[in-house]
Amino acid sequence: MFHYFRDSFIVTAVGLALAGAIGGVTGIWLAFNLALLETSLSFDNAVVNASVLKDWDEKWRKRFLLWGMLVAVFGMRIVFPLVIVAVIAGVAPLPGPVALWDWISSGQWAGHDVLSMAIARPHEYASTLQSAHISVTAFGGAFLLLVFLNFFLDHNKDEHWFVPVEKVLVRLGRLQMSALLVTLIVLLAVVRLLPAEDAMPFLVAGLWGVIAHSVVDGLGDLIGDEGAAAKTGWSGFIYLELLDASFSFDGVLGAFALTTNIFLIAIGLGIGAMFVRSFTLLLVEKGTLSTLKYLEHGAFWAIGALALVMLLSARWHIPEALTGGIAAVLIVLAGLHSWWELRRSQQ
Repeated sequence: MFHYFRDSFIVTAVGLALAGAIGGVTGIWLAFNLALLETSLSFDNAVVNASVLKDWDEKWRKRFLLWGMLVAVFGMRIVFPLVIVAVIAGVAPLPGPVALWDWISSGQWAGHDVLSMAIARPHEYASTLQSAHISVTAFGGAFLLLVFLNFFLDHNKDEHWFVPVEKVLVRLGRLQMSALLVTLIVLLAVVRLLPAEDAMPFLVAGLWGVIAHSVVDGLGDLIGDEGAAAKTGWSGFIYLELLDASFSFDGVLGAFALTTNIFLIAIGLGIGAMFVRSFTLLLVEKGTLSTLKYLEHGAFWAIGALALVMLLSARWHIPEALTGGIAAVLIVLAGLHSWWELRRSQQ
């Protein structure tokens, strides 16, 4: 077991040391809690990643676990929020050469870019990021809802966990483009709950989530038969990164409830992302998904719950702890049911 979590423990030790240098004992405590938040909110992401990676060859699996990890930690937890705030505020995400030189010479962040805002005016940065909540939750919620529906609306699926419900979903899957139709209906239903000023941004962002999923899901077919390796490689890589982005943003927003220091947020969420990677590697190499046959079902039910929570959070505030709790309960129940079925079959 230590083999799978060794790198995560190393990153944790280095990260907490940096957090201590930044904020002392308080910084260490905040980074530790942020890591717990990220791990609890993203454990279902680890199971879904494993369900995709188990069909990949060793080369692409290693590429995702290495390069995908760098994108997940640096890109989704640091760069992605900076870009969102830059688009909203209409300013550059990073300081230019002049502003950077001014900082070096004066030691003060006085630029008008997003990074300067995050360092010198963290509350303004957090407020601007929170203002993107409607669009981000609509995009992520629509993307995750399609992930959930494509798993259960498969008319060839013959193994079920919630048998009565999943059998109905399988029958519904016989309808052409059923996942897309259900997602659009859900988006339109939520739009009717929103104030007029939020309805259009929500709908547009949700449609972009549908488009993004459709493009990535069909990217392998676009490449053609001669690109069979790329079908499970590049298209799968992009799919998993978009999936991670959808999973991670609720953790980024939730992190600001603990601190507005973007360095502590990056450290804490980075540690959590490393443990998600370790869990993914463990699940893939130990064949846990084939042994605990309902674990994958539990993860996709957790995705469906998260998708609905994200979409409904455009209208009502839903605590991140509740979101993570729902996902954890579903996965634990699926794991326990799988273990019970395994023990019964061996008797």
